[in-house]
Amino acid sequence: MNGNKYKILIIEDDEHINNLVATLLEANGYQAISAYSCEDGMMMYASHRPDLVVLDLGLPDQDGMTFLKRLRKDSLTPVIVLSARSDEKDKVEALDMGANDYVTKPFGSNEFLARIRSTLRMTTHRMQNGMFPGGKFKASGLTIDYDARRVFLHKKEVKLTQTEYNIIAALSEHAGKVMTYSAIIKEIWGYNDEGSIKKLQVNMVNIRKKLGARPGEKNYIVNELGVGYRMCEADEETL
Repeated sequence: MNGNKYKILIIEDDEHINNLVATLLEANGYQAISAYSCEDGMMMYASHRPDLVVLDLGLPDQDGMTFLKRLRKDSLTPVIVLSARSDEKDKVEALDMGANDYVTKPFGSNEFLARIRSTLRMTTHRMQNGMFPGGKFKASGLTIDYDARRVFLHKKEVKLTQTEYNIIAALSEHAGKVMTYSAIIKEIWGYNDEGSIKKLQVNMVNIRKKLGARPGEKNYIVNELGVGYRMCEADEETL
């Protein structure tokens, strides 16, 4: 941050929208930095190290997904996609690739600012609780390396999809407490639809299988039927 201001990089080729977002952010106490292409965005990111990135997908030189993919190789800086693409598959692809939230155009100023505040609040919470960089969660053989976005079970890496990792990381941040289905869905996908709970359940089945869950035994993730899921506490015995 610059002083008490969060620094936000806007990567948007439409000058009118870029200026609109920058003005909105500046009026609400943020420092806005503008870029108009993928390469320009990468250079501005390297120079300014913003606290958050607002990313358009339809950039003139490369798709915004390219920026997101390159960023996620070595950075957990939060990214909010701001795009005219409204298909579910585009949202899922961006979120699976590591975007923190997805806002479609046209957008409401109040909702957009709320998404900004929510994303920055979650990032601050993670930093204050040692979630990254370099933070790790450990519980009876399970290790989550937040910086590397990798999970290990008895020192052997567990291969997870981006979405599966995001779910585990979110649950671990609230270890010992139940996260409701809606809370998990909101944090991971940023929106609800008819298939949200089913999508979460399918991912959770895969996660628990990969973590060696067994019926009748205490496991790393417990399903509180009709409510949500709970990750075991760091010092809680699971076996």
